[in-house]
Formats: sequence, C-alpha cells, structure tokens
Amino acid sequence: MSQITIQCHLVASESTCHHLWKLMADLNTPLINELLAQMAQHPEFETWRKKGRLPAGIVKQLCQPLKTDPRFTNQPARFYASAIAVVEYIYKSWFKLQQRLAQKLSRKISWLGMLKSDEELTAESNTSVEVIRTNAAELLNSLSSEEGSIYTKLWKVYNDADDILTRCVVCYLFKNSNEVPEKSEENLKEFAENRRKTEIQIERIKQQLESRIPKGRDLTWESWLETLAIASTTAPTDESEAKSWQNKLLTKPKPIPFPVGYETNEDLTWIKNEKGRLSVQFNGLGKHTFQIYCDQRQLKWFERFYEDQEIKKGSKNEYSSGLFTLRSGRIAWQESTNTNKDDPWKIHQLILYCTVDTRLWTAEGTEQVCQEKAEDIAKTLTNMKEKGDLNDKQQAFIRRKQSTLARLNNPFPRPSQPPYQGQPHILIGVALERHKPTTVAVVDGTKDKVITYRSFKQLLGDNYGLLNKRHQRKQKESHQRHKAQRDGSSNQFGDSQLGEYIDRLIAKAIVTFAQTYHAGSIVLPKLGDIRESFESKIQAQAEQKFPDLMKNRKEYLKRYRIQVHQWSYGRLINDIKAQASKLGIVVEEGQQPIRASPQEKAKEVAISAYRNRRKS
Repeated sequence: MSQITIQCHLVASESTCHHLWKLMADLNTPLINELLAQMAQHPEFETWRKKGRLPAGIVKQLCQPLKTDPRFTNQPARFYASAIAVVEYIYKSWFKLQQRLAQKLSRKISWLGMLKSDEELTAESNTSVEVIRTNAAELLNSLSSEEGSIYTKLWKVYNDADDILTRCVVCYLFKNSNEVPEKSEENLKEFAENRRKTEIQIERIKQQLESRIPKGRDLTWESWLETLAIASTTAPTDESEAKSWQNKLLTKPKPIPFPVGYETNEDLTWIKNEKGRLSVQFNGLGKHTFQIYCDQRQLKWFERFYEDQEIKKGSKNEYSSGLFTLRSGRIAWQESTNTNKDDPWKIHQLILYCTVDTRLWTAEGTEQVCQEKAEDIAKTLTNMKEKGDLNDKQQAFIRRKQSTLARLNNPFPRPSQPPYQGQPHILIGVALERHKPTTVAVVDGTKDKVITYRSFKQLLGDNYGLLNKRHQRKQKESHQRHKAQRDGSSNQFGDSQLGEYIDRLIAKAIVTFAQTYHAGSIVLPKLGDIRESFESKIQAQAEQKFPDLMKNRKEYLKRYRIQVHQWSYGRLINDIKAQASKLGIVVEEGQQPIRASPQEKAKEVAISAYRNRRKS
C-alpha cells in the first residue's frame, strides 16, 4: 500500500470554529446517529448480517428524506455525503467482522470436536496408542514428498478419509503440532489446558458475536445520565444487565463529533499569503479559511498540495487532478487538555488528516500511477464500446474518460528518484511478543533459511534506555491512577507520547534493516489471532492454578493483561506500514506460531507468507 496519512493543526477565527462546531456537533453527528439507528431497525438487517455485506446505495436511500428533516437541514452537500460514507464504512466493517467471527466460531467448534485425548482416540478407533503413532509416522512420511503446507495436506486427508482410524490419526497429529511426539504417554494436564483454551475461545467468540450494534456518539451525555438514573433507582434483573450498566457508566462518553471527509482532492483549496503562510478552504464552508500548523516533516507535503493546485490552474486544465499527491482529506476535532475555557470549539483542537500517495512524490512513481490509471481507463472504454447503442450520458462518460486519458500523458513535474528494488525471495519476518515486543529475522524464502536476526535491543541501539524510561513512567501513571480511583477523583492522565516515539524508532530501524539486505517485503503477524490466543491460554492457566479462588484468578489475569496491553502492537504495525510505503517496500501478513522462541516465530512468520505467495 503506497498511501499514508499525514496531519496538521487547523487554526481559524473563533467565529469560524464556532460555525464548524455547530455544523459537525449539532447537525452532522446527530444525522449519523439517526442513520445508524435506522440501519439497525431495517427489516432486512438480519439478512445483511448473515451475508456479511451491505447493499449498495441503501444508506444514501435512508439519508434522502432526512435532508429535509428540520433536525438535519442547512448542511453543505459534502457533509451529507460524508455522513453517508461514515455510516457505510461503520456497517461494512461491522458486517465483515461478524461474518469473520461466525466463520471462526464454526472452525473452533469443529476443532473442539476433533480435540480428543489419546484414551478417547483409542476408544473411538478401537485400537491402541502405538498403532495410532505408527500410522501417524507413516502418514507424515508419505506427505513429506508432496509440495505445500503439511497442515493443509493433513486437512485434505481428514476430509477425504472414510475410515475412523485415519481420521483419529490426523486428529492425533493436529493435537501434537503436526508431528509424532517422542513420548507415547500423553501429558493430561497440558491436554486439559489446551481443550479448555479452545472452549474459552468459543465462549469469547460467541460473546463478540452478541456484541452491541454500532451506535452513534453521545455528545450530550444523555444516554449516560439515563443509565445512571436507572442504575441508582432500579435493581438489575440479572448479572448481565448489571454488567451492561456498569460498562456504560465506566465508559466515558466521547464528546467529539464525527469527522467530515472530503473524498475529492479538489474540494480543498490551498492558499498562500504574502508571508508564505499556507491556509486551506473547504468546499461547502464558503470563505472560512484555516491556517496550517505542522512540523517540518509534514510541511513538504502541504507545500506540494499547493504546488500541484497552482500548476493545474496555470496550465489551462492540461493536468489531471487524478495525479494530485493529495488523495483525500478529513476534518476532525481532537480532545484537548485545555479546560480553562467553557465553549467546546475553544477547548478542542481542529485537525486535518490528509491521505497522500507516496508514489506521486517522484517522477518514477508518478509514471507508474499513470500507467495503472491509463490501463483501467482503456479497459473501461473497451467494455463501454463493446455494448454499442450508447445513450447521451454514456457517450458523455466516454468523452470524459478520453479527456482524462489525454491529460494522464502530461504528468506533473516531479523530482527523479529511482524506486526501491528488493529481492522477492528475501523477506523480513517480524515477531511480536509480550516480553520482547519485537524480534526480526531476515529469511531466504527459497531455502527456508535465516540469514540473520535482530533483537528489540539491537533495533533500538543507543535509544534502548528509552524503554526503561517508558516502563517507569507507565508504572508511575498506573500508581497515580490507582490512587485516583481509590479516592474517587479523576483518573485521566495525559500521554507523554514516548511510546509513539519508540514505535517510530523501531519502525524506521526495521525498514532500514530491510534496505540493508535488499528485502522484497516485510512480513507482519496477524495481530488479532495473537491477542485472542494469549487471552484464551492465560484464562485456561488461571482456571487450573486457582480452580476455586475467583479472586486469585482475577488478580492473575489482571497482571497478565497489564503485561500484554502495555505495548500498542497495532500502532507499531501501522508505523512499520507507513515507513515501508514511503520506500515502496511491500508489506505482507504471516501466521505467527504460539509456542516457539522469538527468533523462530520471526522466521515462521516470513516463511508462512512466502509459502502463501507461492500458492497464489
């Protein structure tokens, strides 16, 4: 992915900020809340949920009558389009997640049915453990000569098998990580833990499937206050209702309106005053002007936006906006620690997020984008002309596409920079862990061989001391939060952003490491599976350690969760992707094993991605 997001602060007059806040908080966010509610009440909602997708145009159809509703009128057209896009994005993501969870639940239930002890397998197959072990060894030998993952081949054997013994043999191998263990005697304690871990995973997935339907943002705290009034005057009917009240009361409402997206780059007009200060105006907001405030790292991008716009203006439409470095923008309010003022538009800060295509920074990258767009347009024109008997609208569409194609042959002047050329068979595998946040392996995919490793300490180098500093700060904040909770006072503390800085340093080190070895790609583990597996495993361990002591079990889980969540793996992954995209290094996903050393995990992440690439 060659697109990254940059940001800057927007500074404007008090009247402009007040006007924008009123539009976003009093009109646009309530409109999004209403659309979300109407979607959930739609008679076809359950059908969409099962299919895992949203019909095209349904949100726009629901929004049409709301445009004349007095609660939501007098918004710019771009704000209505943004509200539709936000609701579509929320529900498309939610439906896809529900579908993925349902599929995952089905697989876990199937696996639980296969996860049997040696005693159960021998009873089912009417044979002995030694016979099962012998057959398992023979099956592995027969499959070793075939290409492909052993796991996939075993699944095929299981699905094709008609006899019970073969199925029991495959179940035995699956249970023992696709190999025949040295000891014939089974570790019953480990088996019980693994079985309970799977049961916990199923329970957690079921809870996630029953999660609440997407709701809007409560800027007025009305929902929170209603829950407080109910909880203080009414007894809960059961434990689940009490827990739902508690969750709502302990969750601080987000007093920030939904952002407004500008999907067309020409909806933003860039201005420079006589002193060279950059400002921006937005389509639909009239002459309201916002000054750009950012650091030097981001400033070059905003200056490029202005240059692209001025070149197009001065060329009598010879250049295409499809080659603007800016792809889209989004206005959002950000919470501020400034509590000295009462009005929200004075307390909160305005942020502009801009999505840019890093390839359009250079002449070589721009040429690549031009070729891609030209091929897409040529394919579209061919398909349209094959239809024949085109109406006026279709003919006008073809003329526009032909005009765009002509302008693509006249790319914007860009600096030359040869693109990064990596070796496809060299991969950088990244492993993420609790105790050692990041371990990296350089892997030759053709030989399944590791060239070298880098530990977390080696990646940070002279900056490794920052890690201890961050741990000390985290412990101090945790202690302060505990005291504040005990005293019933505010427990919201500012973020030092030291963790974000360390993430950027690690991401930069990994990308530099990839350049050094001319790696073709960086392979990152699938994050969701790692956390889910850790969580289920630790719950099973807690139940075994403290079967009758619920308090001790909760303390055990609490200590574990503090360790797991002390590092933002998602943020680190996003930083690595952003750094890699700047150089054009491909980022892939691989499967990280559960039980292995950090070095082995990093190696397996890379190898799994390379094998998947060969299959496709």
